[in-house]
Amino acid sequence: MRTLGSPLLAHGLGGSTDLPIPFAFAFVGAAWALSISFAILVFAWRTPRLRADTPGWALPGWVSALASSGVTRAVVAGLGLTLTAWVGMAAFFGPAESAANALPGTFYVLLWVGLVALSLLFGPVWRLISPVRSVHWLLCAVLRRSPADAFVQYRERWGYWPAVTGLFALVWLELVSSDPGSVAAIRAWCITYLVVTLTGTIVCGTRWCERADPFEVYSTLVSRLSAVGRGITVGMFVLRMPLNNLTATEVRSGSVALTATLLGSTAFDSFSARPWWRNAVDHVSSSAAIVNHELTATVVRTAGLLLFVTVVGASFWIAARAVPGLPARERAKLPGLLSYSLIPIIVGYVFAHYLTYLVEKGQVTAVLLVDPLGRGWDPLGLSERDVSYVLSAHPTLLASLKVLFVLTGHVLGVIAAHDRSLRLLPKRHQLSGQLALLLTMVVYTVGGLYLLFGG
Repeated sequence: MRTLGSPLLAHGLGGSTDLPIPFAFAFVGAAWALSISFAILVFAWRTPRLRADTPGWALPGWVSALASSGVTRAVVAGLGLTLTAWVGMAAFFGPAESAANALPGTFYVLLWVGLVALSLLFGPVWRLISPVRSVHWLLCAVLRRSPADAFVQYRERWGYWPAVTGLFALVWLELVSSDPGSVAAIRAWCITYLVVTLTGTIVCGTRWCERADPFEVYSTLVSRLSAVGRGITVGMFVLRMPLNNLTATEVRSGSVALTATLLGSTAFDSFSARPWWRNAVDHVSSSAAIVNHELTATVVRTAGLLLFVTVVGASFWIAARAVPGLPARERAKLPGLLSYSLIPIIVGYVFAHYLTYLVEKGQVTAVLLVDPLGRGWDPLGLSERDVSYVLSAHPTLLASLKVLFVLTGHVLGVIAAHDRSLRLLPKRHQLSGQLALLLTMVVYTVGGLYLLFGG
């Protein structure tokens, strides 16, 4: 049986040593790409164009009928519930070694990274495959009540904060905890997630799933960048320019914290793979007067993660508010209203950082999933096939893709921010009011490329 090995849990996928593009080229290219794109927008994009209610191009009738069919949704939900139970076998009865158990790979590769790809292609897929929604629907069917019914109404002021908490807990487990690949630790996290989310859904109805479930909120956020969207007619699906669908993103309390957590944690993942950071953590923990050195190291890593998330959130918040000519109350709304412009940047950085991880480690995870109990099951003959390291074997292609993902994400982010700014800012300040935000996005681009390509 092939094992995943320790590299599975090392999210740093390589720096400039294995990606033959000079960092100076990436640095200059990023700055010029964003500056030129902004200049083009100033002269060629003078009025708002992005709208979520554009007709789009209707998909064939049979596609819309299949996608909106109750039978299709029930089958997909059943598959999601079955897969959850299948992975649960590995979690509770599979091999104790992380490298031989399907749970870590399923959790970090197929779920955490794969969910982004699926949501980008097909829309908010977690709504369909969520085991919590499926169990809740079954309970409501037995009790003859609507899934939307709530014993306690979800408060508007809660916004996305429960989802932010859940996402931070996930990235903390992945990037900070002393043993992120521990089957016991991941199992405990998943149990906690299922209990909290199911309890919240029973108490507050499906609105809890929409606003508090970290996976559904993340999936829905990414899906706003999908070309697939709902048409004006009920049950119809259409193709639109992704940035049109992006404008339908709901802004709630915690929107900036949500995007900052996603972008900041991915940046910290790249940063934390650097040898000097690891050496610094080891030095601080070993020289501390505290007996428990591992606890000290965990505290230092936690502080680093919080710092990255805070810097991203604070810099965006300050830049979005740096608009002259607006009352303080109106400026206070801008960070939330502009926060969705970070979604393309998040998606671009996720693919730049985790593409190899998804394509290559995903193959090994699929092999382990076939045999969740580690008993040598191999009905598909997958264990006899070698992993195709198609990206690692072509470092120039991989480096080019990483640069392309980062720059595309940032250019789309600039376009989204510019279009929304045209709607929000006073006419006389529509250019000057965006300069701070453009500079911030340039810094994000350069910082992201440095973390991916810097030595």
